[in-house]
Amino acid sequence: MTESKTLTFFTPKTSSGNGAIFVDTGISAGFPSPADDFRETRISLDDELIQNKDATFFAKVKGQSMIGAGLDDNDLLVIDRSLEPTNNKIAVCFLDGEFTVKRLRVEKNEVWLQPENPNYPIINITEENDFMIWGIVTSVIKKV
Repeated sequence: MTESKTLTFFTPKTSSGNGAIFVDTGISAGFPSPADDFRETRISLDDELIQNKDATFFAKVKGQSMIGAGLDDNDLLVIDRSLEPTNNKIAVCFLDGEFTVKRLRVEKNEVWLQPENPNYPIINITEENDFMIWGIVTSVIKKV
């Protein structure tokens, strides 16, 4: 099974506000914490998620090939084009006219694109492929 859908890309906008309120004490997944323990500061997701603004893009995932890595359909990826593509990184690649997101497997002079779903095949990159590693996924933003 192959994916024929492509990624939808976005670029970061200049932040116009001071960020959202950040509760610095952590949120308990067990017993509730008393309300007076909360300290409020402001946090910018741009500052937290983007290291190199000029080389960072966002893209929405289309498809199910990376669900084992926690990348689900319609998740928003943060992609940094300035990072070095290395073995085991999750990368956005341009392959034969389409964008895809897969885990890189690099060994000696060979490159494979590894899906994180057993229903999808591993792709061996050969000289016949039109192939470029476009950027490295640094974060994923999910809706719940």
